[in-house]
Amino acid sequence: MIADGTAGLRSRLQRSALYAGGFLGPFGGGVVTSMLPEIGDGLGTDASAAASSLTAYLLPFALVMLVSGTLGARWGRMRTVRVAYGVYLAASVACFAAPTLELFLGARVLQGCANAFTTPLLLATLAAMTPQQKLGRALGAFGALQAAGQTSAPLIGGLAAEINWRLAFLAIALVAGILGAVGLPDAARTIPADTGARLRDALRPDVLRVGVVALLGWGALGGLGFLLAFRAEDVFGMSPAARGLLLTSFGVAGILTARPVGTLIDRIGPRRTVVLGAVAGAALVAVAGTVGSVAVAAIAWFVAGVASQFLLVGVNAAVLGGEGGNRGGAVSVVQSFRFSGSALAPLTLTPLYAVHPSVSFLLPALLLAALPPLLMPRSRPIEAAADSEPNT
Repeated sequence: MIADGTAGLRSRLQRSALYAGGFLGPFGGGVVTSMLPEIGDGLGTDASAAASSLTAYLLPFALVMLVSGTLGARWGRMRTVRVAYGVYLAASVACFAAPTLELFLGARVLQGCANAFTTPLLLATLAAMTPQQKLGRALGAFGALQAAGQTSAPLIGGLAAEINWRLAFLAIALVAGILGAVGLPDAARTIPADTGARLRDALRPDVLRVGVVALLGWGALGGLGFLLAFRAEDVFGMSPAARGLLLTSFGVAGILTARPVGTLIDRIGPRRTVVLGAVAGAALVAVAGTVGSVAVAAIAWFVAGVASQFLLVGVNAAVLGGEGGNRGGAVSVVQSFRFSGSALAPLTLTPLYAVHPSVSFLLPALLLAALPPLLMPRSRPIEAAADSEPNT
């Protein structure tokens, strides 16, 4: 009895650690957002130079994810995830101790590369351990933790900066060490390394189509927070604190609804869920970017956070619940496209905002409404399974 209880506790701890890994990645990326002036002061530079630490994390993260899922499948998920957490720990300690901006940015690059080897492999492991009819719910819970990491990072980073900004990286290192020590659930040990995993299996046309949808979902919806911040100041005259509260509501909506969205995916399938989220999200972006009432804009942005989970959880379910080999590599590619969207949005839309603010919202809204229904693959085993389930 005691042995059974210990085994059950260990299993729950390992599964919790798997989900916590979903929190750590977005948190580590965004923790610097609210403490850039303090980082600049501590490294002998200014806040604008310190802001390059965001790109230093996100760009390698997105690029390495093109191949990390495939490499991790070859090397073995358990081993790869543990090594990646070890590297993440070392990189976080390096961020904590960095005396110059150059060393700090190098450590951030290493953090982003390490995270690229955890997120897709955690998703693939979760999918391998979960019955097909419950996959959406499990991915929804993972998505909620990702949203929580992204949403809480600026707040916790700001609190840490009240004492010493370096403490945030010490805490991240501690969490990475704990997650690496716990490892993946014991059930994952039975999943053999796929030594024959090939990148071309992860770059199939259907995966690339889903990847473009993920890019749009994050670039034309979740990635528009910076534009809304511009509008909140220029049109509504909102203070920095009020703008921060407005933007945070998007993530809060994701935390609250990601798991119910996953349950919906189990019932109606990922394609329908993604298309519904894309069309609704397009309408909400158009409202938030053009309406003259700050209250209406705030409500639209909050609900847009719900629509984003329809897209983001849906694309993961479409890939992980679909046909074809190297699904870990496939979800890695899709995640790479997703974060590339967040990197491209400021570069492409900021100049457009300067010329015509409304068009900078309406153009991504149009793309979001038009392309996902055309791009999302129509035939998925998970949808057939969902359609055959009796309504309860």
